[in-house]
Amino acid sequence: MTNEITLFLNPAAGRGRGAKAAQLAVSTLKAAGFAVRTVVGENAEDALKRVRIAVEGGTGALIAVGGDGTANLALQAVAGTPTPLGLVAVGTGNDFAGALGQPVGDAGAAGRLIAEALKAGRVRDIDLGQVGDRWFGTVLASGFDSRVNDRGNRMRWPTGRFKYDLAMVAELATFRPFPYRITFDDGVVREFEATLVAIGNGSSYGGGMRICPGADLTDGLFDVTVVGDLSRTELLRVFPRVYRGTHVEHPKVTVHRSATVEIAAEGIRGYADGEPLLPLPLTARCVPGALRVIGA
Repeated sequence: MTNEITLFLNPAAGRGRGAKAAQLAVSTLKAAGFAVRTVVGENAEDALKRVRIAVEGGTGALIAVGGDGTANLALQAVAGTPTPLGLVAVGTGNDFAGALGQPVGDAGAAGRLIAEALKAGRVRDIDLGQVGDRWFGTVLASGFDSRVNDRGNRMRWPTGRFKYDLAMVAELATFRPFPYRITFDDGVVREFEATLVAIGNGSSYGGGMRICPGADLTDGLFDVTVVGDLSRTELLRVFPRVYRGTHVEHPKVTVHRSATVEIAAEGIRGYADGEPLLPLPLTARCVPGALRVIGA
């Protein structure tokens, strides 16, 4: 493998920590003998174009500096290619890095791990989710959680994570379960009312909410968590348990395992790795070994 690698940067990640983290990661990688080219796009579309050019040009690895949004953009360039991906996780949400056992919030440690792993050839294949031509690494969210994302993205104030807390309170005021139609590998169409349906390649989203606690990145299957028709009171009682993954013990929560999931509901947009997709209906498929990742 060539020692020329590409570092992809979101300078705004982690409320401005991205640029400093990138400098530290570059210094660490260069000290280990790698030639590092840094890519910063004018916007997401331009950044993806530049990263794809680097991958097609034979870069030895792509290193994404930022959070889950940056990692998701990087996936669109490296999925299905032999180019391995490394993560320097310094965003506000770092669930993909956490699922991979990577350092979070420590650019120096991440840079050292990447350098050591590349030199030792520690690269492994993991699964990815795919909707149309869009790839995702962690969770495809739909329902109450995606409606909170929609509302939070429309809010200009406040900034940061707090606006999503306010968005959740606002959504609770008008909350009602949604009628879903969902089809798994067995081909049976199921219809029910649910608070949300989460399709997990990885186990968590939203900065540590373990919505699909049993998800495995290498088993070729999604874990699909269906949170049934909870009342507002029940939802408020169950919600804190998501951080421990114990919500799946609630009688109105079920978990299914399937390689393909067709999901439909009115007025709901899907979000994958925290990034907006098209409104439902959507079909997600788990693609075994679609990504090479650097690390232990």
